[in-house]
Amino acid sequence: MLKQMKYFLSVVRLGSFTAAAEEHYISQSAMSQQIKALEADLGVSLLERGRRSFSLTKAGEFFYKKSLILINDCDTLVRETKRIAGDNDKVLRVGVLKGYSGSELKEAVAAFTAQLPDVTIEVTHGNHDALYDLLRSGELDIVLNDQRRAFSDEYRNIVLDIREYYAEVAASSPLAELNEADIADLKNTSLILLSSEDQQQTERSFYINDLGFKSEIIFCEHLDDAHMLVIQGKGFMPIEGSSDATQTGARAVRLTRGGSPILRRYCAFTKADADSEYIEIFTELLRQQF
Repeated sequence: MLKQMKYFLSVVRLGSFTAAAEEHYISQSAMSQQIKALEADLGVSLLERGRRSFSLTKAGEFFYKKSLILINDCDTLVRETKRIAGDNDKVLRVGVLKGYSGSELKEAVAAFTAQLPDVTIEVTHGNHDALYDLLRSGELDIVLNDQRRAFSDEYRNIVLDIREYYAEVAASSPLAELNEADIADLKNTSLILLSSEDQQQTERSFYINDLGFKSEIIFCEHLDDAHMLVIQGKGFMPIEGSSDATQTGARAVRLTRGGSPILRRYCAFTKADADSEYIEIFTELLRQQF
């Protein structure tokens, strides 16, 4: 009955016997027979069938809601049993640039989990160099990072997107009235950066020496703390994207350097000799989201 319940849930969720059959790789007639068999076992009608559509009966509504809970509990039971037995070694370790706020990673994780529900994704956040060190040492399988150095043949270097830097500033700040601001004009406004203590010097060097910022730097370890400083007008924080990436009480202002936009290249990096089906699938899903 468990498999029939999953069929029933798919039929209701997708609103179609044909779509549900395709999702489970069986024929439409087989799906219809399975639902009828489920109704026969229960001794009730779950669906009110029309010529080209169907609706849930009251019993069907009750069964649908309870089945969602039951299937979720069953999936949890299976995962925990495997974990306790030590058999669930299917893990993909993903590193993500600290402060990355795009939705692409979450969408890729959701798509990956739908395709391979038995594989656990472990996510680690870190600064640029920290993520490279973890990838190099084999502690991560794939990292979503920005490009700060020439590509190496030791890695698969997959360019995902090129985005402009914006400054997140307090909505109450006069800077919020600007459409864009040159970093030279922000030298008297503190630059708020996300970094662990051991990576602060590396981040300072990159933003000052490589990107050309002249501002005093305030470091935060957590994104929420950085946002709180921004909305209080304590400084500005570089973000990718525009107003879609800002938080409540903040605005995004395009950053320039000498009148030209400052660009950030996002890439997925894996070891060139990595041989994992999970890495290949996740990398392709991540590429599709950008």
